[in-house]
Amino acid sequence: MRTSLDCVPCLLRQSMEAIRRVSSDPSLRELFLREVLQWTSEMDLEGAPPVLAQRIHGRLREISGIKDPYHAEKEAQNRMALGLLPELKARVEAASDPLALAVRLAIAGNVIDLGANGEVKESDLCQSIQKALAEPLVGGMGAFRQEVEAARSILYLADNAGEIALDYLLIEQLGPARVTLAVRGAPTLNDATRADVRAVGLDLMVQVIDNGSDAPGTVLEDCSEAFLGHLADADLIVAKGQGNYETLSREARNLFFLFKAKCPVIAEHAGVPLGAHVLARPRARTLLVDEPTCRRKS
Repeated sequence: MRTSLDCVPCLLRQSMEAIRRVSSDPSLRELFLREVLQWTSEMDLEGAPPVLAQRIHGRLREISGIKDPYHAEKEAQNRMALGLLPELKARVEAASDPLALAVRLAIAGNVIDLGANGEVKESDLCQSIQKALAEPLVGGMGAFRQEVEAARSILYLADNAGEIALDYLLIEQLGPARVTLAVRGAPTLNDATRADVRAVGLDLMVQVIDNGSDAPGTVLEDCSEAFLGHLADADLIVAKGQGNYETLSREARNLFFLFKAKCPVIAEHAGVPLGAHVLARPRARTLLVDEPTCRRKS
């Protein structure tokens, strides 16, 4: 997915929120914002938005000297989601279609995104869960189920801290023995790293790797050879979140995106309503819809 002009003000907002987290010095804030403005004036719009976001958050860590500026928020998000996990796990186990319910809950967890929203409260997560349970799912659940049943190996690309606690439910349904979970190679925004996987106990269930990159998405040319090998060998790839959609939507692979459409640009690109809970294949301009009431409004 290329960068839209509408992405630029969003990246600037994200930059200001980020620098305010680590410094109250007006001169440092100005320096940082001027650098970001320079980069945006020179950016290649053919690249995906996470390419510039990677540069922004790398510079933030450099000038602040803080390895993980979002560490406290990620810890809180992991605790928040873990607190809901027992009840949600019981619901999945009692469901008539546990896989479909686990998909909905995993997508609901994608609301925990500090790139799209500078603050996420427990009430936001609970509301997202209720909507995911009540509203139609945009996407091809039937096709996804068939691919899951046929796959011998599944590569699961995680997105955010907190969110990965709800991914736990879906990975249980996919069959942990054939799942490899991939996280970011270094801290960026509130994206999940190996430390977050350990915090929610997923490292006790599945093989965990990182992609070798600090981009808030999966920028293939920046990923490690080891990760690319896993990507090439997987029978099925499950990619969580908007960042993975932005960076992999052009890929011709056996891949499904699971995300909440929080951004108007992404919703337009995917051809779904804003706020929709989405299960989509790459390059899916027109999605299969399980229920006709969820077709995109003209």
